[in-house]
Parts: sequence; structure tokens; C-alpha cells
Amino acid sequence: MTQTINCFKAYDARGKVPDELNEDIAYRIGRATAEFLKPRSIAVGRDVRQSSDALFNALSQGLMDSGVDVLDLGICGTEQVYFAAFHLDLDGGIMITASHNPVDYNGFKFVREGARPISGDSGLQDIRRLAEQGTFSEPERQGQMTLTDLSEAYIDHLMSYISAPSELKPFKVVVNAGNGVAGPVLDLLEPLLPFEFVKLFHEPDGRFPNGIPNPLLPEGRDATIEAIRAHEADFGIAWDGDFDRCFLFDETGRFIEGYYIVGLLAAQMLKQHPGETVVHDPRLVWNTQDMARQHGGEALQSKSGHAFMKEALRKVNAIYGGEMSAHHFFRDFGYCDSGMIPWLLIAEMMSQQGKKLSALVDERIAAYPVSGEINMTVSDAGKVLDAVLEHFHGERYELDETDGIGVSFDDWRFNIRSSNTEPLLRLNVETRGDIALMEEKRDLLIDLIKRNA
Repeated sequence: MTQTINCFKAYDARGKVPDELNEDIAYRIGRATAEFLKPRSIAVGRDVRQSSDALFNALSQGLMDSGVDVLDLGICGTEQVYFAAFHLDLDGGIMITASHNPVDYNGFKFVREGARPISGDSGLQDIRRLAEQGTFSEPERQGQMTLTDLSEAYIDHLMSYISAPSELKPFKVVVNAGNGVAGPVLDLLEPLLPFEFVKLFHEPDGRFPNGIPNPLLPEGRDATIEAIRAHEADFGIAWDGDFDRCFLFDETGRFIEGYYIVGLLAAQMLKQHPGETVVHDPRLVWNTQDMARQHGGEALQSKSGHAFMKEALRKVNAIYGGEMSAHHFFRDFGYCDSGMIPWLLIAEMMSQQGKKLSALVDERIAAYPVSGEINMTVSDAGKVLDAVLEHFHGERYELDETDGIGVSFDDWRFNIRSSNTEPLLRLNVETRGDIALMEEKRDLLIDLIKRNA
């Protein structure tokens, strides 16, 4: 029987429970995924949300009723599903999570063999159509479920990114899991590292009693900042609910823009792998390009969005890719994003260089100051972009249309792109070592956008 399903988005399925996502829909999605992929075995993990167990049972039943064997990874992070898919050479994986969405939401993230993403232009809409139609093939066999613990292999893999663990300094680190699922992984890493962890909101709790874990929101950072200062920690880390993104704070409690972390990670990966390529998104680029050049590597630009980034990494076999939104991708991690590998590499970099995180970042801020991403509501994005370009008519600049418009002058540049989900324009401005110029051009562009909004 046909049923309309509204929870499918550009990169995943996500919606309010039970209105947009429930056990019946989960079962259908399980059957539809099997119909589309025709897999033998799929790994399924889930976050700690209160609806995750029921959705897991229904989704898994749909898969098994289609003849698919399910590897139950239990409560875990999204990257542990990616790891299972490529480490065990499975036909795919599904993570049940709504990441940083409100407590009454849930969703699914899908990958196929090799942990390749399934997104809107690579099968997600086919799965939706099959789930809505509800007509499924009869399998030759009933699938089986196996409880699967890959934690030892996963932790070994994480530690492999540190070239010399014995050289790590005994840092004091504030770790804020936000009552998501990062806590158990930190507990497994702790005996292998010389760090003292100050643990905040460490226990997984699907009620999220301390607020939804979303460190991109300023109010989601306060507890981490206060703990860094109170404990005189060397740095701090906070994660979103499924820990596919990590956010760093220096020893003063300052939140570090994701852009500068991309540059530091590019440098650290190229130090270990000279001559390789790193991939970055088009919003802010000069610092990353400079860091790649300094460390003997190549920098390649990709359209924003995890599916585009992963495709770009695979195409050139890049060692690392980073977005300023705190998604960091690694070739040896199936070209997937991880929220655990980045902070380990930053700790190694601090240890090797004998510098505080603030010092590492301040050097890059001085070289390439940025505005931070500024979001502005508009009624007609195309009209606004045309007006902005018209304003600079007659001036010499390079135009890049990889994602929105990127306009580069000799000593400053900006990128404006539309949100995929909201009537917003997102503005980023950077300069070559000139904070006053950055502020001047930022204010000019804000005024231009407002006048044409």
C-alpha cells in the first residue's frame, strides 16, 4: 500500500517521531534499502535517543525480512557504522541518529559498500520511492542478526593516526560528550593516552538533560568554557550527539573556528604524508591552501557537503579533507568523517611543537583573519547575488562558482552561498593579514545584502 514519507532530506532521512518517522516507516525503509542495495549484510548502529531502540528493531526486521543479515553494533557513533562498513567489507551500513536535532527527532544515515554515502543524487530518493510504494520482493531466506563489537579494532584504528604515542604530553583535557554517545569511546581511549580527562555530561542519556548537544550554538559552549577555566585545562573538546563532528577550545576557553582547525589538520596530515593532496570547501580557502603549500602538499577545492567532499577525496585519493563546519574526512577512514581523529591529531601537533593551541591558532588568525559565517535572511537569493556582483563591476577579481559565488581580490575575498534548507545566505570574508580590511569589507557586504534582501 502506497504511503507518503516526508522524512527524506538531501543527505539522510530525519524527522519528528512519530509524525514523520515511526516503526512502520522504519520497517519500510529497511525493506526498501534491501530492495535498492540487494545486500548480503549491513551494519546497523544507533544513538542514545529514546526512540532509537524501537526504530532499530523495526528497521532491522525490515532488513531481515528481505533476507539481509544485520550486524547489530549497539549504541555507537555514526563513524563506528562507517568503520564497520569498510573494515568488515560489508554491503552497507545504517546509523539511527538525529545528531543535534531536538529530542523528539530521529533519523537514518546510509552508506553502501566501502562506506560510500547514499545521498539525494545517489540512491536516497530511490529508497524513499520503494518505501512509499511498499511492494517488496520475496527473499529466498530470512536474514539473521548478530551482536557485533568492533570497539577494539576501532580504537586501534584511531590510535594509528598518532605517529608516536609515547611523545604525547600529559595534557589536561575537558571532554564534553553532551550526553551523546562519545563518552564510551573516550573511556576506551583513556588508558592508552597520557591525558587527564575532565568529563562533562559524559553518560549517554537520550533525554539530553543538559540540552541538545550542538556546540555550534553559542549557548551549547558555556559549560565547556567554564570547565576549561575552572580546571586550568590545556584545551577542550565538545561533540554533537553522534560525534561525527568535534569542536575545539583553547586553554583560555576560546572557541576555535573550524576553518583554522582544517588548516592545522592539513599540516599535520601532510607532515606524516608529504606530497599528498588535501581537500577543502570553498567558503574560506587561503589559510588551508597556504598550510598545504608550506608542508609540500596540494590543496583541492570541493563543493560543500559531505557527499561532495567524500567524492572529491576518492577522485584524487586525498589524504585528508576538511570543512569549516567541523566535518573532517580521512582517506584511511574509508574517506569518511570522524569526530575522534581530529582532536588526537591536534594533541599530537601541540606535543610535537611544544605550543599551546591558542598559539597555533593565533599564528593563522594573524595571517588570515576571517569574519566568521554570517547568516542573513533573504527573499530572493539570486537577486541578491546579482546585486553584489554588480557592485564590484569594473573591478579586477576572480570569480569562483563552485558553491555560491567566491570573489577573490589581491588582498581579500568573500564567499556567499545559499542554505540548502532555509531562505538564508551565508557570508564569509577573509583577508591577507589585515583585520581592519576584513571588518570594512564584511560591513560593506552585510549592507549590500540587507539593501537587496
